[in-house]
Amino acid sequence: MSEKVFLISPEAPAHQFAGAGDTRRIKAGGIRLGTLDNTKGNADHLLAFVVENLQKVLNISSVLVMRKNNPSTPAPVPVLDRLAAECDFVISAMGD
Repeated sequence: MSEKVFLISPEAPAHQFAGAGDTRRIKAGGIRLGTLDNTKGNADHLLAFVVENLQKVLNISSVLVMRKNNPSTPAPVPVLDRLAAECDFVISAMGD
């Protein structure tokens, strides 16, 4: 069966998606990948697994690994600024 089914909760407002961000060009040397660990258990293992497997199929020139101070607060602005400045793509993970 290839039909899509959309479920809508009558209790929640419709989700508002962020618009497209700035277009970034990948340099010839490869993708600069970033990871953001939320400090929950196993998030670091999940991110390492994802990065390891992406490196098998993509030209990744560097990996910047960052970690939040705790899972219940947003990442500090300096962490987000560094990821934005030094990475083409960022993967964030939650563990448990």
